[in-house]
Amino acid sequence: MPGFVPDYVLAAMPFVVAAGAALLTAILMNARTDAALACQRAALAEVRALLATQHRAMEERVRAAEEESKRRALNEFLADVRVDERRFLIESRGTMLLQERVSFRNIPLTPWVDRELPVMKPLALPPPEIAAEPLRVEAARSSSPLRRLQR
Repeated sequence: MPGFVPDYVLAAMPFVVAAGAALLTAILMNARTDAALACQRAALAEVRALLATQHRAMEERVRAAEEESKRRALNEFLADVRVDERRFLIESRGTMLLQERVSFRNIPLTPWVDRELPVMKPLALPPPEIAAEPLRVEAARSSSPLRRLQR
């Protein structure tokens, strides 16, 4: 009989349809979770890249602030360090005694260091009536620096 379907096939048919529907549902849900996971991974990668950029920028700012504070501290220190200098003329030897020491604020860091420098006789200047006239430079424009100095 061509239209006859056995009873066990009719009894198993709802279970086969249910299993097929369950399998189809599982495949669709797996695809949806994979798509959602891919979106979340893309968002996570974007956030990580942003965080890494902010981290590098923050490190650069901290490094720049440290360098600025070191530079400022060094400038303040160097502003307080000075060289004290004394000069004495020793006429019997024809020399000048130059004494120097390094001080931090008012605290001497080194003892006085002595240096003797020979003193040369001053050059004799020609008498004022023999001195040559100063040269005058005429500028082409009235706003030149030479013109302003001559005024």
